[in-house]
Amino acid sequence: MANKLLLMKDVDDLGRSGDIVTVKPGFARNFLLPQGFAVLADKRALKMQARLQEERRQKAVEDKQEAEELAAAIEGVTIETMVKVDHEGHMYGSVSAHDVADLLEKQISRHVDKKAIQNALKHPIKETGVFPIAAKLKEGITATFTLKVVPEEHHA
Repeated sequence: MANKLLLMKDVDDLGRSGDIVTVKPGFARNFLLPQGFAVLADKRALKMQARLQEERRQKAVEDKQEAEELAAAIEGVTIETMVKVDHEGHMYGSVSAHDVADLLEKQISRHVDKKAIQNALKHPIKETGVFPIAAKLKEGITATFTLKVVPEEHHA
């Protein structure tokens, strides 16, 4: 039997605050309810829904403006990272979404949500080269930037 819940906060891959969602009992019991992300959708909760949806609309406007400003700062930027490679040119380790977000933050001097990069970069980069990355920001805004993974020069 599935539970109908009113989301109190946005939950990735499920819904936004004010949405009525149907989830499996275990997910509701073990995660959504104890964490305060949702409440059971009873008559009292349904009265709260309109207020939550209005708050969500206002937050969406703020998030979109913030994401557009961040996208303007990110768009077209090129960041570079040096990596250690063996004599055959294979990288030691990889460049993760976390590394990319840190490099981007240093370059533009603004906070970049790691999730925006994780959504765009499904797997760590394990080779040198030039990679276009489309960061997925809040409210569906995307910004494309370039990552150059350059081998460290060996000095013998």
